[in-house]
Amino acid sequence: MSWLKRIRARDWPQDTVARWIALTIILAMLISLALNGLFIQLAGVWARPPLTEIGLLEKAAAIARIIEAAPAPLRNPLAQAANENGFTVTWHPDRQDLNLPAVDDPKSDIGSTILQPMLRAPDRRIEAYEPADWTEHTADAHYALLIELSDSSWLMFSAPSRSWGLDEAPRYLIVILLVLISTALVALIATRRLATPLQCFAEGARRFGVDFRAPPIEPLGPHEIRQAILAFNAMQAQLQHFIRDRTQMLAAISHDLRAPLTRMRLRGEFIEDSEQQQRLFRDVDEMQAMINSALEFFRDDARLEPATQFDLAELLQTLLDDYRDQGVEVAFSGPLRLVYFGRPLGLKRVMTNLLDNAIKYGSEPGIELIPGAGQVRIKILDRGPGIPDACLGQVFVPFFRMEGSRNKSTGGVGLGLSAARAIVLEHGGELTLRNRSMGGLEALVVLPVH
Repeated sequence: MSWLKRIRARDWPQDTVARWIALTIILAMLISLALNGLFIQLAGVWARPPLTEIGLLEKAAAIARIIEAAPAPLRNPLAQAANENGFTVTWHPDRQDLNLPAVDDPKSDIGSTILQPMLRAPDRRIEAYEPADWTEHTADAHYALLIELSDSSWLMFSAPSRSWGLDEAPRYLIVILLVLISTALVALIATRRLATPLQCFAEGARRFGVDFRAPPIEPLGPHEIRQAILAFNAMQAQLQHFIRDRTQMLAAISHDLRAPLTRMRLRGEFIEDSEQQQRLFRDVDEMQAMINSALEFFRDDARLEPATQFDLAELLQTLLDDYRDQGVEVAFSGPLRLVYFGRPLGLKRVMTNLLDNAIKYGSEPGIELIPGAGQVRIKILDRGPGIPDACLGQVFVPFFRMEGSRNKSTGGVGLGLSAARAIVLEHGGELTLRNRSMGGLEALVVLPVH
């Protein structure tokens, strides 16, 4: 039974991209042919009606009966009066006066079946000629219909070209339009069948870039796209597992370091040299501060808040109001309202960290909110000494500080910018620093708009 199942699985056509492309092409061709056939069957009378269905034969029979009933002197004026654009009527007493092409049998089947009953003369001779019959004199080529009258004179109805129905160019244009419309409809339906799962795939990938705890993507679409989604879900699960393990391990290490530090402080109480004792206590306090900062960093990383829509401009205004309550004025430039999809508490922490640095190490702090196509830019500005160009990238390294002192009150422990950049990267954005030309530092946060 297992080999039978394998044969059935191999023979059964899978829902693949190649299969959909082939079906799209075949279906577009079949629909195009069907529409063309429908156009020929239903619209053929309108687009290229035959001579018997346009009323021209009835008109010719009526004119022939009128001219036949008139005396010979009036027949030429009556024939001329019946002329129209592209349609001429002439009366000829003798057939020899007519310049007609030599054909094997000019007798018209239409005349014997339709015109003779209309003329009420079953023995009348009726001849028809087409432009192709004039092989020698192409300039004189035209449509001609000859009707013999009762006195053996002839009426000739002439037209330089077919003047009823659509010409070839409009007919071909209609057929081409039908083909294009049918192909476009089939392609639209098929591409939506392929594009919808690809759009879901792209949205899921972007969502994972913003929130690493995003749920897996539902596998939809053809076989190849489903396989790609399943592979992405497996990679996402491995990354989530790795991040959780790393975060828990680092948090556990930082937490376990507190116990030996506490023992070091207790043992330091028994040191008789007060100077050495104070040095030991300063080292222990700084290590304790570093551990507390590391724990805070890892805990924030471990409990990411869910992304939601919020007013980014209002969040910045609230933050500036908090600084104003502390007696610090921060200039603001930007729109009064800007809806953004992200984690408001995380971004507030980023802005607080960058503004604290601007206030602590510079003057004239300011914020610029600049919306753009596909992204939002936030600039945190100050006037101060700035940062040496060689250190602009190193300041994001954990526990890196510019000043030599290891006192937390002067420069922290060096995790603020690392945490800020981590939060921005979790949003799929970028945080960069550069020195301003007139002095000071500019921190640029670029956030994508989803």
